[in-house]
Amino acid sequence: MMKEIQICTEILRGGGTILYPTDTIWGIGCDATRAGSVEKVYRIKRRVDSRAMLVLVDSIEMVSDYVEEIPEVALKILEVNDKPLTIIYPVARGLAENLLGEDGSVGIRITREAFSRALIQAFGKPVVSSSANLAGQPPPANFAGISMDIISAVDHVAGWHQDERKKKKPSGILKVHLNGEIQIIRR
Repeated sequence: MMKEIQICTEILRGGGTILYPTDTIWGIGCDATRAGSVEKVYRIKRRVDSRAMLVLVDSIEMVSDYVEEIPEVALKILEVNDKPLTIIYPVARGLAENLLGEDGSVGIRITREAFSRALIQAFGKPVVSSSANLAGQPPPANFAGISMDIISAVDHVAGWHQDERKKKKPSGILKVHLNGEIQIIRR
């Protein structure tokens, strides 16, 4: 696994894109701090950049590096949550502008999956994790469901968990506000 992490990290540092396994479905990834790399993901997905993409991090400490303030309610949710959960935080910082929502928010998920976690730790920054599908198409449940259009468009396909046939689904999504309000976006 570490050799594959090294290859993916080099691609990310060079501004490239990867296709990689996450704690949910396979993701198209790039350096979340580079607007040019984020733009590549939008092009691969054939999507306009009006919809924000989420990022994966390895810890709550990394979350705090990329948002102005973590609402107390988000900390409480993360303490008890045991499933993949993306939280949309109100004010992002240090991330590519074209990654963010129109209101400056950002969706962040703390991954517990071994490959994506090791990748983020080695890279030292958040990694975009946009579902490995073309705009308007359903997300693939496993690697076998990813279209060749996606596979051929990224700079590198991680050679990890490609044979896994277990069907996975996207994470739940919550939007938290500084006043403690919570919106359920996806269960």
